[in-house]
Amino acid sequence: MAAEHDDTLRLMAVLAHPDDEALAMGGILARYASEGVETAVVTATRGQRGRYKGVPPGEGHPGAEAMGRIREAELHAAARTLGVRHLEILDYMDGALDQADAVEAASRIAASVRRLRPHIVVTFDAAGAYGHPDHVAISQLTTAAVVLAADPHAARVDRALVPHAVSKLYYIAPVEAWWAGYRAAFKQLTSNVDGVERVMHAWPEWAVTTRIDTRATWTTVWQAVSCHESQMAAYERLRHIPPEHHEGLWGSQTFYRAFSTVNGGRRREEDLFEGLRVGRAVR
Repeated sequence: MAAEHDDTLRLMAVLAHPDDEALAMGGILARYASEGVETAVVTATRGQRGRYKGVPPGEGHPGAEAMGRIREAELHAAARTLGVRHLEILDYMDGALDQADAVEAASRIAASVRRLRPHIVVTFDAAGAYGHPDHVAISQLTTAAVVLAADPHAARVDRALVPHAVSKLYYIAPVEAWWAGYRAAFKQLTSNVDGVERVMHAWPEWAVTTRIDTRATWTTVWQAVSCHESQMAAYERLRHIPPEHHEGLWGSQTFYRAFSTVNGGRRREEDLFEGLRVGRAVR
């Protein structure tokens, strides 16, 4: 656990699957780690139900248990590539995170927040980017967790851990330029849930509170994506999209500041740690 007097800045990403850390958050994780920020990733599942080199669950697929081991190893490799200091896997079932005991899951994330004491927490937006139920669930669970982490009376959070109030919570806010890059590779990303097709959700530019320049991390992020070898049958298409779409995907990352105890206002931030750097050392 970090000491209260420690001035090192800390960032935690709370995500649903192995590969979310690279595809959704790779730019900021690599950038801030390179600046001396202590970065952490909490991943809810091991991606047990993912495709294996393009093969869906069934014949030719290693099965959920083996797939989880494969993807866990890939996640560790990607996290090392991005400079992530702490990695935790909660081991919920891929594709069923919204069926987990919500209070238990939020309390487990809250315990991680208390242990690692991040100033900033980032997660998916309420729409789960393109409606993926696990992404929607992790957004809800993380939002609840930052409240529980600060509450000394939270019944299901480890009482041995000192309560911790996060300074800022952000949701990823993918704008149209980001989705244009994905459409160039995949045409469309959708989730079919309860008979309804959910599609990519682009945030309007005016709603974005924070834009982070991540151009310097392109190479590192792609190396992290490539660590997910079992998934590269799909991701390889990202390598060959036109340069302008590479810019949209990897050149910056956009966020919505869900709450902040240290700053606010309409002016767009260029740093997740705005309002926190004064008097603190980045090392």
